[in-house]
Amino acid sequence: MAKKVVATLQKGLGKEYTKVLKLTRSEKTGAYTYKEEIIHNDKVSDFLAGK
Repeated sequence: MAKKVVATLQKGLGKEYTKVLKLTRSEKTGAYTYKEEIIHNDKVSDFLAGK
């Protein structure tokens, strides 16, 4: 499925979007989790800052 997403994003306006992974740690269990999103290039820094 990931290959389809990447191939789709490389066509046309898809180059304006970025797949972003953010690593977060649970305070309750201490386990790490990943939050994965496909967002517009202009909003990458907001996503990583937690806004």
